[in-house]
Amino acid sequence: MSAVEVLVVGAGTTGLALALQAHSHGAGVRVVEKRPEPFRPSRALILHPRTLEVLRPLGVTEALLDLADTAPTADLHLGSHIVTAGLGDLELPDTAFPHLSLVRQTDVESVLTRALAGRGVVVERGVELVSVRDEGRMARAVLRSADGGIEEVRSPFVVGCDGPASTVRACAGAGWHGRPYTEEAVLADIDFGGSHGVEGAQVFAGRDGLLFLFPLGEQAPWRLLATRASADRAGRDFGQPGPPVPRAELQRLVDDAGLGAHIEHLVWSARVPLQCRLARRFRKGRLFLAGDAAHTYSPATGQGMNAGIQDAVNLGWKLAFAVDRQEPRTGVLLDSYDGERRPAARGRMLLTHTAFWAEASTGRIPSWARAVAAPLAAPVLPTVLDRRRLVAEAVRLISQLRVNYRRSPLSVDGTPRLRGAPRPGDRLPDATVSTGGPPRRLHGLLARPGVHLLLQRDADMPVDVVSPRVTVLRLTNSPGRGLLAVRPDGHVGFRCGGADAAALSGWLSLVAVAAAD
Repeated sequence: MSAVEVLVVGAGTTGLALALQAHSHGAGVRVVEKRPEPFRPSRALILHPRTLEVLRPLGVTEALLDLADTAPTADLHLGSHIVTAGLGDLELPDTAFPHLSLVRQTDVESVLTRALAGRGVVVERGVELVSVRDEGRMARAVLRSADGGIEEVRSPFVVGCDGPASTVRACAGAGWHGRPYTEEAVLADIDFGGSHGVEGAQVFAGRDGLLFLFPLGEQAPWRLLATRASADRAGRDFGQPGPPVPRAELQRLVDDAGLGAHIEHLVWSARVPLQCRLARRFRKGRLFLAGDAAHTYSPATGQGMNAGIQDAVNLGWKLAFAVDRQEPRTGVLLDSYDGERRPAARGRMLLTHTAFWAEASTGRIPSWARAVAAPLAAPVLPTVLDRRRLVAEAVRLISQLRVNYRRSPLSVDGTPRLRGAPRPGDRLPDATVSTGGPPRRLHGLLARPGVHLLLQRDADMPVDVVSPRVTVLRLTNSPGRGLLAVRPDGHVGFRCGGADAAALSGWLSLVAVAAAD
């Protein structure tokens, strides 16, 4: 029987990010994936600002941005009107990534896979999880290789990043509640045989739903995404590409949208049945769920890949810090994953459900809104879009920049309370700071794994912190004697207006970083 500290099941973006986060914080990881080859074609196409923020300490954002369109535009076709919306250079001064990034999921997976390989972690493809059981002090997993060989693995933690049909979730008995949608998505990579004078993303609003064209096809110039009423739902593999869609049906969707273009070449297509579901728990003992294994949404607002990566970055450091310690010392730390990420998932489910109703429902009100109200409102839409603050706030909402963990037991205020600073549990916003030299951007200074202690100019070091997991920075442009402790996922964990050594030591112990670890 072999052993590993963190066993990751599934090598999509969630599993890869989880492995990278855990490894970067000191854990030995192993990644198994039952598919012999990467899943193609990829479905997700958008990275949100918050996702880039949480990936930045892992050293992969430059490679991702090299492959992304960071100044995307979208032409909104509303009846006879065309309104162009810019989604780059938004008014988001508190992030280093004030834009949406169009990038294929396959490119994100390639970057994360290379980053893991650079750290000596190779994804094991063709290896399927047969079963997993929490045995108290360890979890025991049974793996089956492509040649039929069986291997037993012991691990302190097993994380299911294995999609909506998760084996880990089934073995954990975690439950899976929700419902299927009456609409399905249609995906296709197509070539119109010319540009037809269009550039950037195209969005067509019609009575039957929205049709998107993204210039991100994998074997053809355009990726088509549309929704339509689903004819059959029973027994379908929700969230996974199903049967192909005949070219004539795709052409009818294009014609109904009013594009006036002929599909010259169809590379592939698929019907994708949709559902919204949420696991009843994200942790059961030593078994954890992340990404689509824990929650699944409609494609509205592009949440799937982003939510999974943000789950992974929340969980990876906690597992790494807890791996060499026994409960109950780490119980609060590990339980906080469910306590923080399930409420975030519920909020995201409400967001996507509302957006999907507006863009895809064939009910009377949303159909009227798309076919009648939207064209009537089109003349004033450019004025609305010119209000950059308004657009920025919409992007802030969908990209989860406002998600906080204020109710988490890991969010602690010391005494006296530090006024005017982010609250414990809040995402730490980016800002210009000084550490004694030229002004720097705060998130750039924090772009490395671990916990960061930010001391105000006159603060005393309240405890003797010598752990390699902690970096101390003194912000000389911030007068006062307070401090902030920032978690590895960029959220404030501890805040204090003075030298509350006992409270800080207690918080460091809570996150499994002793004051002198």
